This record gives sequence, C-alpha cells and structure tokens, in this order.
Amino acid sequence: MNLSVITATYNSSTFVAQCIKSIKNQTYSDIEHIIIDGKSKDNTLEIIKTTPNRITKIISEPDNGIYDAMNKGIQLASGDVVGILNSDDFYASDTIIEEIVNIFEATSCDCVYGNLDFVKAEEPQKVIRRWKSSPFVSGSFSKGWHPPHPTFFVRREIYEKYGTFDTSLNVSADFELMLRFLEKYQIKHQYIDKTIVNMRYGGESTGSLKKIIEGNKNIMKAFRKNNIPVSPFYPIIRLLPKLKQFITK
Repeated sequence: MNLSVITATYNSSTFVAQCIKSIKNQTYSDIEHIIIDGKSKDNTLEIIKTTPNRITKIISEPDNGIYDAMNKGIQLASGDVVGILNSDDFYASDTIIEEIVNIFEATSCDCVYGNLDFVKAEEPQKVIRRWKSSPFVSGSFSKGWHPPHPTFFVRREIYEKYGTFDTSLNVSADFELMLRFLEKYQIKHQYIDKTIVNMRYGGESTGSLKKIIEGNKNIMKAFRKNNIPVSPFYPIIRLLPKLKQFITK
C-alpha cells in the first residue's frame, strides 16, 4: 500500500525541516511526500531541498490559501491513502505510519484517525494540550466532537467520490470535510487510541480570537451546507471538550 503525505507551506522556514524529517524517519517505506508551496518569500524552498526527505513532488506557485494548496496536493497524490501534515507539525513517532497502514490493510475502513498533542512552538517536547479523540458515533459532531484533522488519513478514492476541501470556508474547511465524510456519507472509520501528530500551538485555527470567531461562523455554515441539524449554541457547546484538553501543572 502506497501512502501520500501532503504538506502545504508558505514562509515556513522556521519549522518545516522537523516536519520533513518526521516523514523521512518513518519505518514504513512506501511513502510519497508532496510539498505545495504558496510561493514563499523566505528560504523555505532552500530548506526543503537541502533537508533529507522523501519528497516526490514540489510545486511552488501562488494559491488561494492552505485548503487550495491541500486540494492541489490531493489531485497530485498517487497513494492509496492520503494524509496531511502541516508544515509546523511532526509525527509523534517513527512507526506511526506503519501502524496506520496496518489498520487499513487489516480492515475495510475508509479512514483512520487518532489523538493529537499540542506542543509549545519553541519547546516541542512540552505538551500544552492533549486532544484525545474517540470512535465516531453518528450525531457526535453536533455535540462538539470531531477528530483532529492532522491525524485523519483517508483512502484517495473517498476524495474522488465525495470531494475535497471547500475553500470558501477558510479556517474550517477541514471540519466540513470530516463532517461530510463521517456524518453525511458515513464512511467506514477506525480510531487508534494513540498520539499520531504533535501540533505547534498557535497555527491557523488555534491562534487569534478573530480566527476562532471566523471558524465558528464557518462551522455553522458547514452544518447547513450538509443539511445536518445543530444547536445555535454550538460554538459554546464545542468549547467544553476543548477546555478539558489543557494540561495544568
């Protein structure tokens, strides 16, 4: 089984090397790594090309945001399964892709997902927040549940059948895609109770208050688009699980 990992970059020079190395170091051999760069103005491309890697394709051209870049990557992917790893993030272990592939091969599932740790940007060994997911149950999305998108691996044929990211939804296009796949189309899924990805805290969807407000508006649009009923108080409902994820010491 071939697996494609897509990384979208734009002025990502600070952390992209660790992202690339975490894919290079995987014990599973049949991986293609696709980089979609938004015409970076810093030395991102130089770092990408000089870091030991498994990159099979690099495209650097202007795009219409991160989800447009991800869609380009999906179109280029040749793997049976597609995963997406953000340029600031890295896999939690060197064996995790092998474990995920084993699940796909042992079952007839369409997607595999797991847990995610938010880490300090400059001290990635320090975990700030633990996002422990759970097996999907129909109706869970409207109760504030959804998988961590960077851990979400999907068979390429599912994208071909049910579509890619809705770029009009900006910071919440990943939520809408998972809502569409799991809740609307009920694709077959497997949850792995293990940290798959370490995410640096403060990215596109975790950073500013403005992004959070925009994200909530777009999430409500996602429910309406897919004809899935949801409470008008959903933005408050979804906060409760998130508050429990923070680690206090």
